[in-house]
Amino acid sequence: MFNPVVIAIPLFAAAIALEAWWTGRNAIGPYNKKDAWNNILIGFVSVGFGFLFGLFIALIYETAYQMAPYKFPADAWWSWAMLFFVDDLAYYWFHRISHEVRLFWNFHVVHHSSEEYNLSVAVRQSWFSGLLHWIFYLPLMLMGFAPWMFVLMHGFNLIYQFWIHTKLIGRLGPFEWFLNTPSHHRVHHGVNEIYLDKNYAGVLIIWDRMFGTFVNETEEPRYGIIKPVESFNSVWINTHAWVEMWQAMRERRSLRSKLRCVFGPPGTVNGPLGT
Repeated sequence: MFNPVVIAIPLFAAAIALEAWWTGRNAIGPYNKKDAWNNILIGFVSVGFGFLFGLFIALIYETAYQMAPYKFPADAWWSWAMLFFVDDLAYYWFHRISHEVRLFWNFHVVHHSSEEYNLSVAVRQSWFSGLLHWIFYLPLMLMGFAPWMFVLMHGFNLIYQFWIHTKLIGRLGPFEWFLNTPSHHRVHHGVNEIYLDKNYAGVLIIWDRMFGTFVNETEEPRYGIIKPVESFNSVWINTHAWVEMWQAMRERRSLRSKLRCVFGPPGTVNGPLGT
């Protein structure tokens, strides 16, 4: 199945190199090469795991699609227009829940744990997110969108999100009203109190405006996570959140408290022990 993200990897590599060169040439600020190379390593391994999980996910999606009572025609422009909006809305809720529920945050924290903000951070993705993230897009197949249509559209959605991981591009005038931009996404990666859990958009920032999670960039963001991982070990970066959750569950006595460590907000792990 054609995946535009895989095809775009050489372009990602070229853009990362160009940004690093431009940053150094113009003395815009320090560029953490060690972090960037680590991000690239994590990204390549993530692609490998993605192929493995993809076989399983493709089977589920195809089964769901065959169950759909209606099939959207692939040769109709309005099918693709509808898919664009539905996919982007599904991404918004996938992304939001990945911040609000500890189980899903354990995957997504990999992306946010870098204390830098550049194009290499865009490819810093969890190795294991394929285990669960497919759940959020399953309804699209049940609605009648063919899996190959979804993979194509979602791939372009993710490609769009690559370029917004940069500090080199400022605000973009009227585009800021309806598109997710570098400015909006810098907010999302910021750990400033006013920026926490904001701007979840993929392509269209209108979802954040509609659901009350939008904030403008008003102060310089500080990047990373509340409890820094403080490591360049790619295995630890992908597993530390699971270790912390497991340790927190062992400290809880009641089943309810243990389940809150899994399905509650990320802060639950470091919160009161309960009973």
